[in-house]
Amino acid sequence: MKDSEFQTIPAQLEKIEEATVESGFTMPSERKTGSLLKTLASSKPGGRFVELGTGTGLSTAWILSGMSEDATLDSVENDEDVLKIAHRYLGSDHRLTFHLADAKQFIKQAAPNSFDMVFADAWPGKYNLLDETLALLKMGGLYVIDDMSPQPNWPDGHHKKVADLLETLNQEENLSVCRIEWATGIVICTRTS
Repeated sequence: MKDSEFQTIPAQLEKIEEATVESGFTMPSERKTGSLLKTLASSKPGGRFVELGTGTGLSTAWILSGMSEDATLDSVENDEDVLKIAHRYLGSDHRLTFHLADAKQFIKQAAPNSFDMVFADAWPGKYNLLDETLALLKMGGLYVIDDMSPQPNWPDGHHKKVADLLETLNQEENLSVCRIEWATGIVICTRTS
């Protein structure tokens, strides 16, 4: 089995990948992560999803490709330049709402128990405001993070932040936690109570 062979890829993915390279954006999500996000989104028909850290829209495209027609996705990004790329290729999808905003502010104003899946691909929601972010999950909701395995672009001291986050998640009594040493290092949590 090759985990780099995909059943299908989102229609706009290759164009977004090209635009990402041209833009010089250095933190794109990889296809393996995207394929997992698509599969998880497919498990929540009519679901409400949030992505913290749109980037250029690579993960956004994968999540959308797994969503049902009556599902919705809020995608939050504070960098207008990269968000323009995502909007150019994905902005016509009626299920998607882009937010040019600080993810901290989005998290603080969002209603608890309102999302079926949170993909936290930015520091807010992962390393900041974790409790508030987890509170956004409905019962059975999924909390997904990536980049948990060492990456060449990690700043000094980031290993400790990751280790602390993983330990915190392991101690959460209201979560079922699965760590996957695959792609860039994935953690999937399900809210159980």
